[in-house]
Amino acid sequence: MEQISLSYLYIALALCLATSAFFSAAETAMMAVNRYKIASKARQGHLAAARTQKLLDQTDKLLSVILIGNTLINTASATLSTLIASKLFAGNDFALGVATLLVAFSILIFSEATPKVLAANYAEPFAYAASYPLLILLRIFYPAVWLVNLFVSALIKILRLKKNHNNQHALSPEELRLLVLESGRYMEKKHHTILLNLFELASITVDDVMTPRHQIESIDLDAPTDEIRKQIFTCHHTRLPVYSSNPDNITGILHIRKILSLKEDEINQVRLSEMMRPPYFIPSSTPLFTQLQNFQENKRRMAVVVDEYGEMQGLVTLEDILEQVIGEFTTNAPAQGKVLRQPDGSVLLDGASSLRELNRKLRLAFPVDGPKTLNGLILEHFEDIPDAGTCLVLAGQRIEIVQTQDRSIRVIRLYAQDIKSLS
Repeated sequence: MEQISLSYLYIALALCLATSAFFSAAETAMMAVNRYKIASKARQGHLAAARTQKLLDQTDKLLSVILIGNTLINTASATLSTLIASKLFAGNDFALGVATLLVAFSILIFSEATPKVLAANYAEPFAYAASYPLLILLRIFYPAVWLVNLFVSALIKILRLKKNHNNQHALSPEELRLLVLESGRYMEKKHHTILLNLFELASITVDDVMTPRHQIESIDLDAPTDEIRKQIFTCHHTRLPVYSSNPDNITGILHIRKILSLKEDEINQVRLSEMMRPPYFIPSSTPLFTQLQNFQENKRRMAVVVDEYGEMQGLVTLEDILEQVIGEFTTNAPAQGKVLRQPDGSVLLDGASSLRELNRKLRLAFPVDGPKTLNGLILEHFEDIPDAGTCLVLAGQRIEIVQTQDRSIRVIRLYAQDIKSLS
């Protein structure tokens, strides 16, 4: 060793530091890389991505070969630094100590901190570059890797811990939702909105989107035949609930298209009773995602929403649920909950407007964990029916009661300064 020149020792030390930097960067890059992006590129035939995915599929072996290489190199670096210091400062213990500290500092800066920071910021290119040499090293050091993993597995068993091989990188629904939120700039706005709306289906119930019972267009079988015919020919919907005497007592659902195939004089109460389909009742607390599946399984498109006492609350259709995902459809039906902008910048709202719909359309922040409509929210606030002209502030929005009728608030004026959309 004494015959080796200092220049060779310096070169060897520099190579060790560079090799240690490679292992440090490789470890950080492999652990920080986006596994789903790597898997996607591997399916597309990207060779470096395929190599990287192969290594990530055997993380225990990957970490073992990196740690073995790094440990050997760092040991060699310490030995070389001692030889260099002994040649330069033989017999000077203080100088030897300072030299050792300088080498430790060099390893920390050039072989650990700097390469790891760079690899964390550029994980994908670093992982691709390191994948090929790491696969070769894994084959060369396979016996040592196997031995290390044998002891590691034994220690894990002693500690009574379990390895999670299958679902260690699986995302929970909330994590997946957060991933979609953060990836908004990488996809079209409409696609991004649809994906986010899909996650909301499990937390929204049918009473959030249903048509309230006082807004339902329905047919009374006890009405005169001429009146029923006129209603059928002028209705705005393809399916109408049918009741007898009491509007809350729905006895069937009538498909208008089937009726239009009949002659006018053939349309009567008896024929309608024969052609209508039995009603489909659902509880008001049913999540939208569950109801979407129920519609599919039962081959239905409309359901009558009832409360815990069996009283009808409203109607929900397949279109109501789909609109929560992809937005409103074009329809010839009269608009419910219409929003009218006024010259002074305020807007007039129907008291029956859905709070969730107003939040989505006008980007407001009304609470949705209690009443479902604007009328219900205001009544809950006052615990009484306010008079027309009454003003209040709810969720940071100034509101004026314009018209009340039949024990409910019919028209409301909203003085909102930051309304960006009325679509």
